[in-house]
Amino acid sequence: MGKTNLLDAIFYLSFTKNHTNLLDFQLIRHEEEFCVLQGYYNNNGVKDEVYCGIKRKQRKVFKRNKKEYDRLSEHIGLIPMVMISPADTELIQDGSVERRKFVDMIISQYDKNYLRFLIHYNKVLQQRNSLLKERNPEDSLFDILDEQLVSDGELIYQKRKEFISGFCPIFQKYYDAISNKSEPVDLKYDSQLDTLSLSRALKDKLAVDKILGYTGVGIHKDDFLFMLGDHLIRKIGSQGQNKTYLIALKLAQFQFLLQKNASVPILLLDDIFDKLDANRVERIIQLVTQEEFGQIFVTDTNRKYLDEILSGMKHDYKLFQVEEGRIQEL
Repeated sequence: MGKTNLLDAIFYLSFTKNHTNLLDFQLIRHEEEFCVLQGYYNNNGVKDEVYCGIKRKQRKVFKRNKKEYDRLSEHIGLIPMVMISPADTELIQDGSVERRKFVDMIISQYDKNYLRFLIHYNKVLQQRNSLLKERNPEDSLFDILDEQLVSDGELIYQKRKEFISGFCPIFQKYYDAISNKSEPVDLKYDSQLDTLSLSRALKDKLAVDKILGYTGVGIHKDDFLFMLGDHLIRKIGSQGQNKTYLIALKLAQFQFLLQKNASVPILLLDDIFDKLDANRVERIIQLVTQEEFGQIFVTDTNRKYLDEILSGMKHDYKLFQVEEGRIQEL
């Protein structure tokens, strides 16, 4: 009907991209030439207007208070946000890329240097991979690129380690609160740099990398292991346990960002109560109606859960019905 599209639009204005990994031109209606998003924000009396315009076959335009950004990365962190949606199952079921993106997105919202190092590392990695595909490239060129990869990679590695150390206790607390302490969980950082010198490994693996045509060592191979007890949750977790794990992960993300930022993150909850028993639903409702949460957008097809959330809230609220893309206040 369009509920998720609305939340995706709000998400886009925080992260300059959509939550579902669609390409920008795919967001434009088939019969139209362009689309526009505008958001108006009031953060402790500071007002901001954020604008995004997307035209077919053109570079998108992103502005804050009518001033265009030189680089989109400058906008990340201005409007901290956490979104919980059915698509989060990719974090458990898919490969390490999704889990790295999840962690990178959290750290980038409060640490501009991290985002700068990460962008530069990926750019250098792309150059190195292109060079590996060339016939008889100069080894001295690899020395230059490897030095940059090591410098950026070691900083990223340390910041990811620091993040996991601070994040895990908060995550465990939320999982315990939702599951009523029924299972032990963990989030582990798995990196080649735990046991390797990146500088030495890049040199030792160069001949293999040339054969394969890509760089086989580095922080782009890191993973974050989602554990239920002593096992990967994707191997033994039920639907309810997986969902509880993901919701606890995202609520911990909210709490972690709240500690790091002056701004209270916006929370988006997209159809999250399916596959959960009544007790877990009730505990989630109790958590998100606490005073520390700011503006929340909740979608559901079941009015029962929404009404329970609203009855427990001390804040003002508005209720909307979405039907065939049209939004009407009730």
